[in-house]
Amino acid sequence: MSYVLPSLPYSYNALEPFFDEETMKIHHTKHHQNYINNTNSILENTTFSSLSIHELISIFNEIILDNKNLLRNNAGGHINHCFFWKILKIGTVLTSTFKREIEKQFNTFELFKEQFELAALNHFGSGWVWLVNQNGILSIVSTANQDNPLMGKTISNTYGDPIIGLDLWEHAYYLKYQNRRLDYIKSFWNVVNWERATDLLQR
Repeated sequence: MSYVLPSLPYSYNALEPFFDEETMKIHHTKHHQNYINNTNSILENTTFSSLSIHELISIFNEIILDNKNLLRNNAGGHINHCFFWKILKIGTVLTSTFKREIEKQFNTFELFKEQFELAALNHFGSGWVWLVNQNGILSIVSTANQDNPLMGKTISNTYGDPIIGLDLWEHAYYLKYQNRRLDYIKSFWNVVNWERATDLLQR
């Protein structure tokens, strides 16, 4: 099986003015496509080529390949971006279910946002910040480069099922926000797909 670039469930300008059209187009058609092309090339003629991207990531610790680190970066880039596109949507409203679960763990929704923003702002270099479900406990974690919590603690230094994820690579925001990472992070709250996040939380 060869992985293919998924279509976005919205137009490239749908997240304006928070995420700009040019960045979204380059991010999707260039960066994500490149991760897919590299992953397909690495997996060609291997026993792992028939796995879905989720299956591949879930057994990543067991994979033995000479270029495993290259696969980690590119397969991680593929699954992370597949997740990212679906957690973005204009016009959804924070659900009472999601808010209630957040308040159980973080006391208030505003405190959750502050902790998420702080984790994103303090992450050095490229990577991601996540809200994950760790066996029923909601936690804010970050991963380096294109690591994903589903890879497990040995690989990604954390674990859990992603509920929300924000791309902290400069290619995700630099055209619009330049070095103003905090402005980009705060803009994220305007485009979170709360319906999707609630669905993932209830799985």
